Amino acid sequence: VGVTVLVIACPCSLGLAVPIALMVGSGMGAKRGILIRKGEAIQTMKKVKIVVFDKTGTITKGKPEVTDISSKGKEQRLLEIAGSLEKLSEHPIARAVVEKANLKKYLSVKKFKVLRGRGVEGMIGTKSAVIGNMTLMNEKKISIKGFESDIERFENEGKTTMIVAENKKVMGVIAVADAVKEDSMIAIRALHERGYRTVMITGDNERTAKAIAKQVGIKEVIANVLPEDKAKKVEELQKRGFVAFVGDGINDAPALKQANVGIAMGTGTDIAIEAGDLVLAKGSLIGVVQTINLSKATFRKIKQNLFWAFAYNVVAIPVAVAGLLHPIIAELAMALSSITVVTNANLLRRKRI
Repeated sequence: VGVTVLVIACPCSLGLAVPIALMVGSGMGAKRGILIRKGEAIQTMKKVKIVVFDKTGTITKGKPEVTDISSKGKEQRLLEIAGSLEKLSEHPIARAVVEKANLKKYLSVKKFKVLRGRGVEGMIGTKSAVIGNMTLMNEKKISIKGFESDIERFENEGKTTMIVAENKKVMGVIAVADAVKEDSMIAIRALHERGYRTVMITGDNERTAKAIAKQVGIKEVIANVLPEDKAKKVEELQKRGFVAFVGDGINDAPALKQANVGIAMGTGTDIAIEAGDLVLAKGSLIGVVQTINLSKATFRKIKQNLFWAFAYNVVAIPVAVAGLLHPIIAELAMALSSITVVTNANLLRRKRI
């Protein structure tokens, strides 16, 4: 009787119930380009109620191009100043401006400074040069008179506007467009159908942000957010429920860490990938929907495994204690419980996520 009780009470199936399901779930995710860097992220993902998206490189392709220039006849000088300043910046929009300027010889820039979330400035010869958004123009007390209608038109078209000024005088406006990823709309619609609240967060101006959000079906937009404030905005949203943050850039890393689940785009920067709990290797937002489905399916299997593991013990231990179970039958039952758990976990592979 003692041997039978010891055999039937062996906790093999209980020990296998959780890790075997997580292992199968992780393998399924990896096949679909979802890399799980932290196991607990899969558990937390099923509790998420709010999904927050960065704009550039996450909802959009992250490959902006200059589409329009408004310069009142000073286009060449405007491109010389803009190209020379932005050559020293690493921002994707800066690269687009440099590519458009296509200068053979760049002007010498002194006292160059990146103004995070606003633009850049420097000295070209004896004149101060600034290129950036409206926030920077207001900060520098630079009037945009004569360019208001152009700025409004570009922003309503979902384009990012960069205002170029020399010696506190506006020279013109450069409009940059970043195309929306083809599958962003599909992924966000799928999240809405499942009852998730979606939010787009960006350092871009509100008019441009809303135009992009409208294209993909996001109704809630948080615009004009400085890089260092993204994590604070995520923290505020966490008061209403668990938050998943999806981002790809250097300035997204604090927000990825702050969120309950940080989802980094595999096409983004190394620091963002390092900060993420999950990595979408393909850079597609469909992966967010797949991750949620995978999380729920995996934990359904974990619960089923725990049920079967406990069921064997709850039924068989009292029978063994009563002396009604032969040790060989106990061995078979113990082995069968482990086989059941492993088989049930592997049935997860059939699940379409």
